[in-house]
Amino acid sequence: MSYSKCFSSKTRLHRLILLTLLTIFVILLAAISIAFLVRTRFKPTISGSNRVPTEAIKRTCELTLYKDICMTSLMEFPGGMEAGPRELVHLSMNMTHERVSQALYDAMALAAFDMAPLSRSAYDSCMELLYDSHQHLAQSLSTLLYSTSSTDDVMTWLSAVVTNQDTCEEELEQSGDTYLKPQMMSYFNELAKLLSNNLAIYSNQDFSTISTQNKKRRKLLSISDKSNEFPNWVKKSDRRLLQVAAAEIQADMIVSKDGNGTHKKIGDAVKAVPNYNSRRIIIYVKAGRYEENVKVDRKKTNIMFVGDGVGQTVVTGGRSVFANYTTYHTATFAANGAGFIMKDITIENWAGPEKHQAVALQVSADHAVIHRCNMSGYQDTLYVHSQRQFYRECDIYGTVDFIFGNAAVVLQNCNIWARKPLPQQKNTITAQGRKDPNQNTGISIHACQLWVTAELYPVKWDYPTYLGRPWKMYSRTVYMETYMDNHINPAGWLEWNGSFALQTLYYGEYLNNGPGSWVGKRVTWPGYRVITMHEEASKFTVARFIGGFTWLPPTGVSFLAGLRGK
Repeated sequence: MSYSKCFSSKTRLHRLILLTLLTIFVILLAAISIAFLVRTRFKPTISGSNRVPTEAIKRTCELTLYKDICMTSLMEFPGGMEAGPRELVHLSMNMTHERVSQALYDAMALAAFDMAPLSRSAYDSCMELLYDSHQHLAQSLSTLLYSTSSTDDVMTWLSAVVTNQDTCEEELEQSGDTYLKPQMMSYFNELAKLLSNNLAIYSNQDFSTISTQNKKRRKLLSISDKSNEFPNWVKKSDRRLLQVAAAEIQADMIVSKDGNGTHKKIGDAVKAVPNYNSRRIIIYVKAGRYEENVKVDRKKTNIMFVGDGVGQTVVTGGRSVFANYTTYHTATFAANGAGFIMKDITIENWAGPEKHQAVALQVSADHAVIHRCNMSGYQDTLYVHSQRQFYRECDIYGTVDFIFGNAAVVLQNCNIWARKPLPQQKNTITAQGRKDPNQNTGISIHACQLWVTAELYPVKWDYPTYLGRPWKMYSRTVYMETYMDNHINPAGWLEWNGSFALQTLYYGEYLNNGPGSWVGKRVTWPGYRVITMHEEASKFTVARFIGGFTWLPPTGVSFLAGLRGK
């Protein structure tokens, strides 16, 4: 592969680099200010190579997975040797933010190099994910300094940062590029471990508890556990929009293939939305088949897409890893901007099972709501990549790992359809990607129905279907109050690779029903459990797992906050 410099770089790339450099400059100014304050308050008294960690550093790093790196990095950071436990949280966050900024700056040096398509796809993914992580850490720092958001928000952002780095490194591995991967990894320099440590340090402080332990939400749950309203983070205005027909909605933009709208392409409408928009923007996509790959990047916030109904408004694409895209870039529709809402639309990837990984919908947007939509594909149909997501009354079709990723996500009242895979393949519904035990992530499938398609039905015994398999070490998936047809294999769950993650995963089943729900022959892995306690199952409900009471009600999507049985 040639890596000669390409002096005719695209204007779009130049703009991205300039914007990112400006953002880093502004954030670095803030970081320098924090470092100055720390130096002012804590005058270093110990220097040289013979330093030993303070008791505060020892106690703080005892909570992390990578203790040696934790102690060394905190001792070397200005003010670390004089800081107490609370100050070390700030220092850890600031240090990690600086390291991500430096990695992003260094990696920009490769932007204008010639790369093969698959390598370019991996590089672009890493740059996008690094930038997102940079912003998440800036938000987290702001919350630490000014209490601008909740601890649950920070936990979500820090969990997403760990996921972003993991995804980047996977994309580099997928590229197979013997130059790009080691070069990028040299820029990272143990970054993944620092990100993990930062998450552990924050999550174990007294002021920070994961969403399933939030006392305020427990009180709300005791009052409204049976509520069939939308979670609170959905505004009243959004709630009304989700409950009315498309014809009754006053759209800001109309997409129509026949030209009777403001735009003919969905992507053009997205581009027209102001960056970091604070009010709800409604894009009405009229009935039609839209052959395009749509991306709503993180700057395009608070967009709601409304279609004319499943099968009527269809967005379709055929990207796959077979066509030299990395998995992250195969999505027909990718949504990364916070406050993303979609209803009454079909998203499909028609690449087929022979093309392997081919994503229909990929969501990294925080507080995302997908209502009455259809996601159709084969392997890797729905990529619930990161942050908080809610799916209601959707239909999801696929074969291998067709609901995968590392978001904190609840799927409720959805139909999940197993399709006919390739010969010798097994169907696996989920492949949850929780890599770190401190991440507040997992897949919760609640009050759903598991079915087989007409194509698979006559041969379903030849293609066993499993509830999931552990993609990452701390994979976490639960099925609750869900109907399971008889195509579900009696073992329930499938190994990923031998004994990998069987000790550390968390797989649970609670009060499911149907012929496939019998647990008498389920796997006996240490991490698998039949949940019998209401309190344990309640941790994975809308109210407690994704903090639904704080953001869902305004969207207008109806939801079951707690468990049906109580």
